[in-house]
Amino acid sequence: MLQFALTRFISLSLSLIAASVVIFAVIEIIPGDPASFMLGINAQPDTIAALREQLGLNGSLLSRYVNWVSGMLVGDFGISYTYKVPVSELILARVWISLPLAVYALAISTLIAFPVGLIAAAKRGKTIDITIMGTTQLGIAVPNFWFAMILVLVFAINLRWFSAGGFPGWEEGFLLSIKSLTLPAIALALPQASILARIMRSSILDTLDQDYVRTARAKGLSQRQAIWRHALKNALIPVLTIIGMQFSFLMAGAIIIENVFFLPGLGRLIFQGITQRDLIVVESVVMLLVFAVIIVTFIVDLTYAAVDPRLRKR
Repeated sequence: MLQFALTRFISLSLSLIAASVVIFAVIEIIPGDPASFMLGINAQPDTIAALREQLGLNGSLLSRYVNWVSGMLVGDFGISYTYKVPVSELILARVWISLPLAVYALAISTLIAFPVGLIAAAKRGKTIDITIMGTTQLGIAVPNFWFAMILVLVFAINLRWFSAGGFPGWEEGFLLSIKSLTLPAIALALPQASILARIMRSSILDTLDQDYVRTARAKGLSQRQAIWRHALKNALIPVLTIIGMQFSFLMAGAIIIENVFFLPGLGRLIFQGITQRDLIVVESVVMLLVFAVIIVTFIVDLTYAAVDPRLRKR
């Protein structure tokens, strides 16, 4: 297990380094001069020169990359050109919206997908299975921002059970804050629940076809007993991988939903950074999200190995 964890840690660390190089190159090399891009085409040369000096763009690419990475390692993400405050302060203020939203959406997705996938597998080929598969296919096909607009129309405008957007702040109370995240979380969760339910069903059906499950059935176990006692644990292996990937997506891919509901999270911060040409914010937040994705992937790999003992020997 230790060797497996060390191997995965080294592999993911190399992935993180590669990602940092790509992000640095895309942000600081491909657009041309970052200072000119941030100030626009009408900026004066002396203003551009001053901003280049402020951002440390007069050094070599290697020194700029090393300074950027070393700064992030100690929590220094630079100063936002737009907000005139440290980017780390912006991230700390926004992460406490994006992180609970991702956890909330993942919890809803899992609570929906597990029983739905189990029922579909247990009723394979029957009407309820066909209905579930058709519904989940629809859930995958429809974009989550469309779900978001329907939820706003029904539950915010017509029924007035929830607000149409915004976030009151955790200091206003936990229940009020969770209520404001409910519609965005559901909009994020429904497509992911559809994917997870289909994976759950397929994984259980594949496990039920294994020899040890057929042997258990031959000894007199019912299909439900065979699923709960033998099939479910092994069926969870690919499901855990999908859950980890979904959490990464929910953390890094909620830009549209956060803008639909006017949530001041990391996704909206990236969107604002792009529209305001604040490359320092975009560069830092994207790198932070990549780091979060890699950390989640590492945790999922360890969980995967804990569930499947065969991986511990690799």
